[in-house]
Parts: sequence; C-alpha cells; structure tokens
Amino acid sequence: MARRSTITRRALLGAAGLTGIAGTAAAWPRLTGRDVPGRGEDALTILILGTAQDAAGRQVIADAFMEEHPDIPVLIQSVQATDWGDFFAKILTMVASGTQPDVVYTATEGAQLFAERLALPLDDYIARDDDQMHDYFDDVHPSLIEAFMYKGSLYQLPLDFNAANMYLNLDVLERNGLEMPGEDWTKDDFTELLRGMHGDATPYYWTNRLFGGIVPWLYVNDTSFLTEEKADGAQEFWSTFYPGEERSGGYLWTGSNAADERVRESFEHLRGLVQEGLAVRPEEGGGNTLVGLFASGRIGTTPAGGYWVQGLSEGGMSPKQYDVQFFPKWRTQRHQFGAAGYAVMRTTSKADQAWEWIKFSASKQAMELAFPTPATTPTRRSMVNDNFYTQIGPENWSRFYDTLDRFPTTGPIPAPPQQAAVETALIRNVSTALSGGPDQVERSLQALDRDLREVLAQEEIR
Repeated sequence: MARRSTITRRALLGAAGLTGIAGTAAAWPRLTGRDVPGRGEDALTILILGTAQDAAGRQVIADAFMEEHPDIPVLIQSVQATDWGDFFAKILTMVASGTQPDVVYTATEGAQLFAERLALPLDDYIARDDDQMHDYFDDVHPSLIEAFMYKGSLYQLPLDFNAANMYLNLDVLERNGLEMPGEDWTKDDFTELLRGMHGDATPYYWTNRLFGGIVPWLYVNDTSFLTEEKADGAQEFWSTFYPGEERSGGYLWTGSNAADERVRESFEHLRGLVQEGLAVRPEEGGGNTLVGLFASGRIGTTPAGGYWVQGLSEGGMSPKQYDVQFFPKWRTQRHQFGAAGYAVMRTTSKADQAWEWIKFSASKQAMELAFPTPATTPTRRSMVNDNFYTQIGPENWSRFYDTLDRFPTTGPIPAPPQQAAVETALIRNVSTALSGGPDQVERSLQALDRDLREVLAQEEIR
C-alpha cells in the first residue's frame, strides 16, 4: 500500500524554512541515536517530537506491542525541536536526504502537510479491520476523527487532544471579590471580570500562535483568518462507524479571510484589552514560563487545554486554586482544538507493520500506558474520568471533553499544508496589529491578507 514520495523543492524549502539543510541531514544519525552500531536494524522506526527521555518513556508501549507482535521489532526515536513547525521541517529534511522513519507522531498543525506530501491514507486498513476498530471509534468523538480527514481519506487516528478552554485563577478571583463565571458567560462578562482584577494580577495572558492566540476569539466571533470549507467523501466510513453523523471528508483552508469584517472586529477587541491594560501584548512561543506565573497568582486568566493540569500540579498549584471554563461566548461559543496521532510515511517499506503499531497504539491498553497522567486529554472518552484527575484536576475537569459535546461546531486549528508559512504570516501581523491604534489594525490585516494570498497561491516547483 506504500506510495512513492513526491516531495518538491518548494515543499522542502517552504515548509522547512531552514538554512543548512545538508548539515541537518548529515547530523541526523547522531540526533536520533542511529549511529549506534546494530541499533534499529530491520526495526519499525517510530519518530516523536521530544527528548531521549521522552522516547524512553514510550518504551513501555513498544515493549507491550512487541510482546503482542514478537515478529515486529520497534525502535522509538525522538527529535528535539523548538515547536511542531521546527519538527516538521526536520522530517522534510530527512525525507529529502533519503533517511526517514516509518511512522511519525504528528499534531493537527502538520496533519494536512503529511496527508498532502508524506503520509499514507489508512482507509484500506480500517476497512479491512473494521471489526476490531469499532472499539476505538465508539470511544472517540467524531469531531476529532474529522480533523484528520483530508480530501475524503483518514490519515491518522487521534490519540490525544486539547481544546482552548479558559483557565481562571481562583486565588486571584477571591482576592478581588470576584466569582467563578458560569458556562454561558459572554465576552462582555469576560471583560468585566478582567476589569475586576486590574491593578492586581495580570488579568489576561495569551500567546501569539495558532493555539490559544487570536484564533479562539475568531472562532467565537463566527469567523477565521482563513476560508473554511469541507471536502466531500468518506461517507462509507461515517456510515460504518458513526451512523447518523453528518460529517465530511475533512477540512479545507484554501483562501484568505483576513479582510472579513469580523476578523477586524476580533483583532480590535484584543487590541482594546491590551490598550486598557487588561491583557498583555502576546508573547510568541509556548506557555512553559506561564505555568509558574499562573501558579504563583500573578495571572488571572489564560487560554489553555487539559495538558496544563499536570504542569500546574508539578508547579505546586492545588486543584482548589484554579478552575477551567468554556471559552466565553460572542456570536457563537465555537472552540478550537488541536490533536495528535501517528502517520505512516509513504516511503516506508513496512506499511503493514506500521498499521499494526497504529492499531495497537489506539487500543485502550496502549493509551493508558501512553497517558498515565493528565498532561493532555486522551481522545478516548472512557479515559477522561475521575480516576484520571483524582487529587490533581480542577473541579470542572469534565469540561475538557464536554467542549466537543456541548459545542458541535468546535473544530481544529486552521492548518493547511502550507501551515508553517501561514502561521508565520499570522504571528507577524498579529504583533504589528496590536502595536498601535485602529489604523494599525487595518494595515496589519491588509498585510496579512496579502501574505496569506501569496502563500496559498504558490505553485509547487517540481
């Protein structure tokens, strides 16, 4: 079932965004440990984003798999990267150099990049083993599955996900005589809550990226910075595993929507919060330093997913010191989410063995080994329970999964195959939009529109 890779020069350079590609390729065996004599010979190579310690942590899953499949040796390898974009760039470098893994753990940010250029569809395998796959699909919300559909085919089985909910610091609320908001609160309720914290903690802290940045505010305002469509197809899959669900063959983001009035309105809303001193100007990157600030009571609210629970616990925060709420309502209360799962590389000669790994990884046994603590939200509904959050999770931990049930239009991060360039354009123009007045917002959105149109219109150089 393997297909020949068709990586183009533009795909490599555009998605990688790197210099010194040859040097990275030459260093690859050293980065992954493949320079150790005898290591990984004839093994199914699984690549993850992380450290050697992260790879070692997944060895328990590999051991369980090899006990069930003694004829399929597995080698878990990790690649350190600054973020998912950097990780995907290194994968493209590997493929171009002729050295690549068999299976890669990838997130929503790279799902369509892999589907378009790197990965095999799983449709035939799922249809062949449909009797075994019902246990998985019966336990996983269809929105998570649809997010990994691309042009009618399914490319990954999502194993963990996180929606952009709102974390609230109960210590900050109590210090300022404020109460935890209800589930149906609005953006105006949110603004008033922030005003009640002004002069104490930083009321609202957010990061400049696809997850938890401007996008949640666009979604609740019933818009996005990209046009969103749905592909046809996959009806046999949906009728088999999710009868009665009216779903599509996957999301398509093919054009700029930056000129939409609601996009400007959303940008202006956040600019107003910053100008009033209710929110910080967004910082780029992840939220690693944010955990300590939130745990120490210096931040009132911030958007994050279930992955924060374990980090806050390790940071010394009691579950009684914070809680989580759905994102405040504007025109809608649609949320964004990101998910992740394994993709089979087109270049592999071990596609059948790779499918066995993916199928095993989606079993409850393997997922309980993979996610022993609430450092993320498992896609299996049955795993998101009291036992998972006992003595560590906030009172309303059920909202992590309930987000999908309560708000059925909730969808994935907008991440087309050109995600790396798209996100770069978004981050750059969000920064400039919030650096001045309304005129600066307008100029930045015009620039964002031009940037997105250019990125999405580029033809690949064969």
